[in-house]
Amino acid sequence: MSEAYRLLSQIVNPLDLKKFSDPELHEVAKEVRQAILDKISQTGGHFSSNLGTVELTVALYAAFDMPPDKVIWDTGHQAYPHKLLTGRLPRFETMRKHRGLSGFLKRDEHELDAFGAGHAGTAISAALGFAEARDQLGTKERIVAVTGDAAICAGMSWEALNHAGELNTDMTVVLNDNRMSIAPNVGALTSYFTRLRSRPYVQDIAQRAKGIIERIPGPAPRIAAGLRHGVTHYFAPESTGTIFEEMGFEYIGPVDGHDLQTLLEIFRNLRDVPGPKFVHAITVKGKGYEVAEEDATKWHGVVPFDVAACELPKKSSTRAYTQVFGDAMIELADQDDKVLAITAAMPDGTGLIGFSQKHPDKYYDTGIAEQHAVTFAAGLAAGGLKPFCTIYSTFLQRGYDQVLHDVCIQNLPVRFCMDRAGLVGDDGPTHHGTFDISFLTHIPKMTLIAPRDATELREMMGFMADYNKGPIAIRYPRGGVPENLPESRSPIEYGRAEVLGIPGVPRGQEGRPDVVIVAIGSMVTEAWTAAQQLADEGVKALVINARWCKPIDIDTIGAWAAKTNHVITIEENVRIGGFGQQLRDQLGDASIFPARFEIMSLPDDWVEHGTQPIIRGEHGLNADHLVKQVKRSRANSGLA
Repeated sequence: MSEAYRLLSQIVNPLDLKKFSDPELHEVAKEVRQAILDKISQTGGHFSSNLGTVELTVALYAAFDMPPDKVIWDTGHQAYPHKLLTGRLPRFETMRKHRGLSGFLKRDEHELDAFGAGHAGTAISAALGFAEARDQLGTKERIVAVTGDAAICAGMSWEALNHAGELNTDMTVVLNDNRMSIAPNVGALTSYFTRLRSRPYVQDIAQRAKGIIERIPGPAPRIAAGLRHGVTHYFAPESTGTIFEEMGFEYIGPVDGHDLQTLLEIFRNLRDVPGPKFVHAITVKGKGYEVAEEDATKWHGVVPFDVAACELPKKSSTRAYTQVFGDAMIELADQDDKVLAITAAMPDGTGLIGFSQKHPDKYYDTGIAEQHAVTFAAGLAAGGLKPFCTIYSTFLQRGYDQVLHDVCIQNLPVRFCMDRAGLVGDDGPTHHGTFDISFLTHIPKMTLIAPRDATELREMMGFMADYNKGPIAIRYPRGGVPENLPESRSPIEYGRAEVLGIPGVPRGQEGRPDVVIVAIGSMVTEAWTAAQQLADEGVKALVINARWCKPIDIDTIGAWAAKTNHVITIEENVRIGGFGQQLRDQLGDASIFPARFEIMSLPDDWVEHGTQPIIRGEHGLNADHLVKQVKRSRANSGLA
């Protein structure tokens, strides 16, 4: 192991930190930061946020006893130091690679990944569950939740804080606040009083005094509570802690999240303080890498880059669906004053940065609050506007009840735009958008469409802007738009599929195809590529771009299905409740029964992380597998 990781390489689990002196722990922190710089610059991954949690994690793990103590992390954007301090340095170079370490927390990856996390706002709820399980079982481990300044704004975090304060459970919540700069008054004197308040004997005196005063009749308890509150906050640099103390937490902070020595003292003291505690740590995203400190957003998630050059590689010139969507939104708002855009803390990821700059009065960022975003959009629609609620497919799951109850039951014309539909790649199972066809199409009044390319995405967006009969959603994948599809196209009509035909055969002369391939969205280009390869081998494969997941164009598809003995559907969604199953059911209802009907889709299982081409290939969702499937079926039926 490199000399750069002399101490870090000795750490198999966090208990190994106990053998190091405090000066050596400072060296451990330096090595953790260096490992993140060295390895993530090679693999890519979440970068600036992890650089910001180095000292916080080292102090926390050196102070507590893991195992048996448990630290529950919110998402995984800040948990790379956790992976390094739990013995995963030898595998760290496999981060987010196929069959390598996950970029998030996974219970089946390591025993100290106590709770999996990919969506924000879950840590406090999960930690409270662990703490209550401990108390029910009579064990003694300490429980810590680490959340972020964005995650704590999620409604679920506040629900958990409220419940924890009511239960008066012994647990610690650490807020990694990396949006605020450290104020001037977070200095030596403030640091001293913060450490003082965390010391067990101070807390013991305060609790005993409180117990005595509460037994005095009359107004004394209320007056004493106010006095205690006022005295503690006289020493606090901000009034931030007021709300947390009112919820039943002992508030410590704000503290410098990069002052390792202060953090060590605070966490060591808090181990023996009973009840709910809240530590507010101010950190700097990108800490230790100047360009990342200056532009934390740009360096939040990175592709492999040259550390010495301090610059990310130029983005591919290939246009991405996200970019096409963002441009289309600007055009729609230019043309229609009623068009609005909503995002839930993902303006960059959803392509709405340009829109927010061009139309700031029509742009809303709700923060990590998907439920609110959906119902907010419902209110806007009910008020006569045209909201485009832009949320990743995987995150729209969090607002599912609001989609059903607040939008669809009332048949409100909310436009849902689901980026990252299908397999997203390196972020893995928590971020794959592989369920939306299943969970949206069974809702009454919902319409769902999927474009085959950039032009169709823009045309579908225009259709959505003019569609006021009820809720409508569009799903489109992560990554670049395909360019090998036929340029001839038909206009977007409600519920009408597009017949692309057979490669090399003039339209109207298709006759009886050997196989009909019905593809939806991202799979249309794979279907067309497969049909071209089959045509070279004398197999006539007719491709239909379904366009509509709901309603399915049973007239068009059924007419072609009746002309052949072989129909294959292909989709980037799970099989159960997906497009293929629904098409087969509707063909059956229409008494159309092809001899062979095959569904190519994702399995009833969690798809792991890896590049999109690798995992699509692993699950048979590409042109090569489609060609093999057609040949195999023809061979089995004696047609080869």
